[in-house]
Amino acid sequence: MAATTADTDFIHVFEPGSDPARRPLLLLHGTGGDESDLLSLGRTVAPGASLLSPRGKVLEGSAPRFFRRLAEGVFDEADLKRRADELAGFVMSARERYGLPAPIALGFSNGANIAAAMLMQRPEILGGAALLRAMVPFAEPPRANLAGKPVLILSGALDPIVSKANAEALARQLGESGAAVEHRVLPAGHGLGQTDIGLLKDWLARR
Repeated sequence: MAATTADTDFIHVFEPGSDPARRPLLLLHGTGGDESDLLSLGRTVAPGASLLSPRGKVLEGSAPRFFRRLAEGVFDEADLKRRADELAGFVMSARERYGLPAPIALGFSNGANIAAAMLMQRPEILGGAALLRAMVPFAEPPRANLAGKPVLILSGALDPIVSKANAEALARQLGESGAAVEHRVLPAGHGLGQTDIGLLKDWLARR
């Protein structure tokens, strides 16, 4: 049974898994999503895994996000740093509450961007990350030791929001910090499709 929790941290859903060999997933929605947005995707790509899915606290109009932006593709980096620390604190408390090992973040768009920021800023929090349509979070990335952490980046060749060069720069930054990066560029836009799902499922099965 899913448990929805509102407390002093984040409104979130936790679904306990049935397969203890599976790493838990931290599901991080895109702009306008919420804590239920990626549950179906999580169940599909990692059957049996525990799922932890918080709702972003920042509102852009009525659309939840994980951090502020100044314009499309232009981040408020001070807010991003603060929110990444805040989300890292939530993950640590949720791990204690639910008895979880370090999760793999599965983030889409805004959720992928804060997952990338957490990898760079608080590398101890995550066991790895699958970043869907992510961009470089920091103009000057923090120095991080990501030795051996698995990272999958799925980019869209036709994505009007994330340029090919930006996605490649993110893959390079994470790789230079020691992450084991797989970067795939798909014939897609910003939205997700069946190819994303298949690649995610295969990658997570190897974790």
